[in-house]
Amino acid sequence: MKKVLIANRGEIAVRIIRACRELNLRTVAIYSVADKTALHVQLADEAVCVGAADPQKSYLNINNIVAAAVTTGADAVHPGYGFLSENADFAKSCEEQGLTFIGPAAKVIAQMGDKAAAREIMQAADVPVIPGSPGGFTEQKVGLRLAADVGYPVMLKAAAGGGGKGMRVIESAKQFNHDFQLAQSEAEKSFANGEMYLEKYIDRPRHIEVQIIGDEKGHVLVLGERDCSLQQHHQKMIEEAPSDVLDEATRQQMYATSVNAAKTIHYVGAGTIEFLYAGPGQFYFMEMNTRVQVEHPITELITDQDIVALQLKVAAGEELPEKQAAVHGHALECRVNAQTPGKITGLHLPGGNGVRVDTALYQGYEVPPDYDAMIAKIIVYASDRPTAVAKMKVAIEETVISGIQTNLDFLDELLNAPAYTADDINITFIDDFVATKVGSNA
Repeated sequence: MKKVLIANRGEIAVRIIRACRELNLRTVAIYSVADKTALHVQLADEAVCVGAADPQKSYLNINNIVAAAVTTGADAVHPGYGFLSENADFAKSCEEQGLTFIGPAAKVIAQMGDKAAAREIMQAADVPVIPGSPGGFTEQKVGLRLAADVGYPVMLKAAAGGGGKGMRVIESAKQFNHDFQLAQSEAEKSFANGEMYLEKYIDRPRHIEVQIIGDEKGHVLVLGERDCSLQQHHQKMIEEAPSDVLDEATRQQMYATSVNAAKTIHYVGAGTIEFLYAGPGQFYFMEMNTRVQVEHPITELITDQDIVALQLKVAAGEELPEKQAAVHGHALECRVNAQTPGKITGLHLPGGNGVRVDTALYQGYEVPPDYDAMIAKIIVYASDRPTAVAKMKVAIEETVISGIQTNLDFLDELLNAPAYTADDINITFIDDFVATKVGSNA
């Protein structure tokens, strides 16, 4: 493997380019018309325009991206996260052109991307799962019948995707009729697939995910777990590693379950097993993300492992060490989102001991309106959670991004909420926090 095409944009494209450089791999960036001046385009050894600003015509255009890889002589493709990262057709197209897809095989992506198939596989591997629909569906009347069988409330999801796209909590048949087409339309726009899936909604659990990586020899390493419970509209906002609420017995049970699941499907590459955690010994499989996660940096900090470098090495056929990575300290990540597009007229990012910023921003950069709102990740590491939280507060307060509106003030409010400081949170924490603010201002 000598040249890698990065089939993505923004901070993750920059992150992958840097990892490739450290391994002496040449890089090819792709970009849309809207991203001509983007940082990842400037950092890569080569860059190819693959289409218009509309993601369907550029970053989701399989034919154009594969053609760019072949034309530039790339021998591998790294999909990053989002876009085509969990698209089995894309992985298959790469495989058919003799390109190394830096991720699991197309067959595995298809298995885990199909929520119903993933459930069946996990059940066969003795992984606890949430009650849900036996398969995907596209018709509203079918979903209504399945929801009645499972029992309200249910979680309606896009069968072919993740990241909160096409996801709704449904409390009744009336709400199902109202929300189904909205959710399905969102799924079609985000993943070019309108198949839906539903499962029983578990009230106020934690969202815990286990990071694994497997090699071609069947070795699977666990790189700790992350608590991703702070979410708004099913989009993660603050993540931390490890989870301070897990007792050691449950943690080891989650790890063993995750390794068993990965080995069952012969998983190669970095992946994440996501669970809903309801209490000691009570956790349920939600889904498997067959890609690098947005929040991978906090795992890197507590394990001293470079996950992107490991992805590249495993894809090149290298074996993983058999010893599990030791976990130490505590790390947090805050996602900084743009609330308006526009030109960055002022920029100051935090630094110092234990502070890391992953971003593609620079002074004068024009944030386009066409893509995901996340523009930076502020990451901190400390010896324990209270120290890490204190360090993050300082980092957020120091960050200046002028010219556009961001969620920095909201992140600061969350970090200073007494319940967050006390680690008394769950997946509805932000919704409850916002509702309380609105109520107090009424």
